[in-house]
Amino acid sequence: MQAVLFDLDNTLYPAERDIFSLIDVRINRYMEEVVAIDPADVDGLRRRYWEDYGATLQGLIRYHGVDPEDYLNYVHAVDVSSKLSLDLALRQTLSNLRLPSYVFTNGSRCHVDRVVTALGLDGLFAGVFDIRTAAYQPKPNPGPYQQILDELELSGEQCIMVEDQLQNLKMAKEFGMKTVLVGSGCSLAPRCDYVDAQLERSADIGELVDDWLRA
Repeated sequence: MQAVLFDLDNTLYPAERDIFSLIDVRINRYMEEVVAIDPADVDGLRRRYWEDYGATLQGLIRYHGVDPEDYLNYVHAVDVSSKLSLDLALRQTLSNLRLPSYVFTNGSRCHVDRVVTALGLDGLFAGVFDIRTAAYQPKPNPGPYQQILDELELSGEQCIMVEDQLQNLKMAKEFGMKTVLVGSGCSLAPRCDYVDAQLERSADIGELVDDWLRA
């Protein structure tokens, strides 16, 4: 194994921090005020775009001619420090991890930077792969996974994927990655053969990585 790929939101920090509630408000506002979509249609469109493309952004690009950079800058302009604080346990884990760590997220680089800084993790990631990695195609589309492997010059079997979303781990497993589900628990996880391990929080991953490296 040569690399650990960490999702960002609800993976590096607990879902209970609810950062997405801040972003959610700005997505709706962008659709209503910038794209001029009728407020009554916003929720339905968002559900449709998530089901069809994995992200609201792809539907807005395809059907509304939205500039993806304008969208990303707008929706991620939130004060994450109001909900996040230094995570010394996670910092120690990443500092001692025997493999290089990367962020792999459907968010933007500016959002990554804000979250990483708020958690006190600056300088601990070897790189960041954001929504721009494969022309704004989000996980679980295969494009960004393949692009990351190409850029790192690694095979899927050489990577560990750490995520809170089962569908993203399923795709990671299709590429041959070791998969770790992070969170307070998913009732489906024990029946998912594409989940190799489950942890309450990312800070607990050090011992698991050591075990896999020794195996």
